[in-house]
Amino acid sequence: MISDKQKNRLGGLVWLWLTLLIVALDQWTKFLAEANLVYLEPVPIMPSFNLMLAYNKGAAFSFLSDAGGWQRWFFTAAKLIVSAIIIYWLYTLKSSQKWLAIALALILAGAIGNVWDRIQLGHVVDFIQLYYQSWYWPAFNIADSAIVVGAIMLIIDTFRKQPEQS
Repeated sequence: MISDKQKNRLGGLVWLWLTLLIVALDQWTKFLAEANLVYLEPVPIMPSFNLMLAYNKGAAFSFLSDAGGWQRWFFTAAKLIVSAIIIYWLYTLKSSQKWLAIALALILAGAIGNVWDRIQLGHVVDFIQLYYQSWYWPAFNIADSAIVVGAIMLIIDTFRKQPEQS
């Protein structure tokens, strides 16, 4: 059992279990997508929701996907730097800053899940496709979802009333 004193020393690092869980879920679902889906062939699940295997060599929404290859290493380096900053940030948090720690753990999970793909495959595996009538959102994955949820939580955290320091 971790004492309160140890928790305070670890800061938000105690939430790294969540990061590992999301990375494992992300990689498992990407494995299933590649094993069971045909590239760029949508499989309707319900209205406005398909499963569709796609590869993203660029950043969000395939930005710079046709840039010639340098972007793979640029985005890998950028996400590794951001991941190191987030780990340090987690370390500096107080154990009472759970909301912020969870937000950062989710963002870290998304960054690691996608950087793993870039290093191993040279692209990110996407498989979730949302649409409305003829408007399609770019395909995404669990890691992308974790980043979005974490970023929303981070924004909310900036507006939350913080307890006064004594």
